[in-house]
Amino acid sequence: MVDTTEPPFLIALNLTRRCNLNCAHCYLDAGCRESDDRGELSTAEVKGLLHDIAAQSDETMVVFTGGEPLLRSDLTDLVAHAHGLGLMSVLGSNGLGLNDRRVNALKAAGLQGVGISLDSLEPADHDAFRGLPGSWEQAMAAFDACRRNDLRFQIHFSVTDDTAHELDNMIAFAKDVGAFVLNVFFLVCTGRGEKVTNISAQTYEQVMRRLTAAAREETEIMVRAKCAPHFKRMAWELDPDWPVTAAHGYEAGGCLAGSRYCRITPTGGVTSCPYIEDEVGSIREQGFVDIWRDAPQFKTLRQPALQGRCGACEYSKICGGCRARPLARNGDLMGEDFLCAYVPQGGPMIEPLGTATNSIQWTPEAEEWLARIPSFVRRFVRQRAESQVRADQRREVTAEVMLELSKVAKHRFGGGRPSSAPNTGRDGT
Repeated sequence: MVDTTEPPFLIALNLTRRCNLNCAHCYLDAGCRESDDRGELSTAEVKGLLHDIAAQSDETMVVFTGGEPLLRSDLTDLVAHAHGLGLMSVLGSNGLGLNDRRVNALKAAGLQGVGISLDSLEPADHDAFRGLPGSWEQAMAAFDACRRNDLRFQIHFSVTDDTAHELDNMIAFAKDVGAFVLNVFFLVCTGRGEKVTNISAQTYEQVMRRLTAAAREETEIMVRAKCAPHFKRMAWELDPDWPVTAAHGYEAGGCLAGSRYCRITPTGGVTSCPYIEDEVGSIREQGFVDIWRDAPQFKTLRQPALQGRCGACEYSKICGGCRARPLARNGDLMGEDFLCAYVPQGGPMIEPLGTATNSIQWTPEAEEWLARIPSFVRRFVRQRAESQVRADQRREVTAEVMLELSKVAKHRFGGGRPSSAPNTGRDGT
């Protein structure tokens, strides 16, 4: 029988539990940098895993994260190995130690970008959240190092009731400092995050609506909601014809846990996402591809039998709710996502564009254009082109469509960043 399981879009690879911060919301409950690193996947084991991932698909993006991945002495070697296999790799970091030397080494090895955490524009609030005085200043220094050395970076902002009011200012700051993406995360009560007060349903709804509008309006920066599949519902309510509204995939929002996304723990365990702690297998005992294809929990998540409001919701196929939240609260993977305040209206089911019956054709010229794009981003470009064509009520992607998309990308991201470092406010101005 032919295996029809789609490969993952994205894999979060926790390289270590060691960390130089003590964040209150850490899903991994990461330890100090002096913590025992015994049990962590070796260099050879990580390289073997990367080989298995690439053998399944060279279009999978690998996020090297932790703990703090910069504490792995072999990080540059691992990035180079992933690059050599044709994989796109990015770094998830707190920014401590991300200086000119490290940035240049990682970029030379093939790193495509880095996500740096910033949880408040108030230094004292960020430092308190991160558990280390001076961590805000070091995050600023990391932004500067990335910008000076032309390495694209994202800002990762974790929203709570205490920081929700900063969203608009954070968007403005992200543009000013030269980030190309602002990812806004919503906490799930796992790890040390069990002790963190989560965002209220009312504030969550308000923040999500503002996020959705920003994602629609912003042209200088990409604004995305993470661990918040309800973005899809709000996008539909805002504009049903918006290309990302009913699209299916990594860039289109929605929960991908176990279906197109998974996490590898520092010791080789495989979980559906970083916020779902149940290991479905270990790469030390079984090949990754076999785990990805056969794990019962993954199969459940790919054909979910949702319960409660999620099961009755007309947006269930494009949203589906967060599966980690009900699992963490009451052990019910298929339960309703309690953070969502929406009451199903009993309307017709909204289908993802990926299941639409009207197939999109590509002209030979457009296919040639697509073939020149690196493999690890090709699927995103294909998806965006087809979504745009559907939104325009056309059935064919042409070279003209691809040219227009390239112009939009150039306008949106330019050369990546401002030519000179903007004022980040560190001098009081």
